[in-house]
Amino acid sequence: MSTRYYIRLPDGAAARGDTAATSFTAHGAAEFAEQLQQAMRTTQVFDRWRGGQPDPDDVDPALGATDPNAVASGEQHDLHIDLVLTTTLPGDVVRHRLRLLAGSHWQLRDVTAA
Repeated sequence: MSTRYYIRLPDGAAARGDTAATSFTAHGAAEFAEQLQQAMRTTQVFDRWRGGQPDPDDVDPALGATDPNAVASGEQHDLHIDLVLTTTLPGDVVRHRLRLLAGSHWQLRDVTAA
């Protein structure tokens, strides 16, 4: 079953993670949505994060789950960006990826069954 996550980036320019290797690089709603979608469909962001951990083998492999059918869209509203992510990934994986991508500069506005 898919879940739809409604995510807000209050300030797109500030929506960056703590590490450049895993952070958003986008500058507009469509780019943010594309990078979010890619982060859910592949292990690229997770692999870069895991590689930077003191003991990569101790990282819970469940955090590397992917959903090749994840879909994200975005809309720009003045300074903030609203993203909608539809995925079968569990919430803890979605939140972990968002923290890697945007740091603490995101808000989960709502969650619904898709």
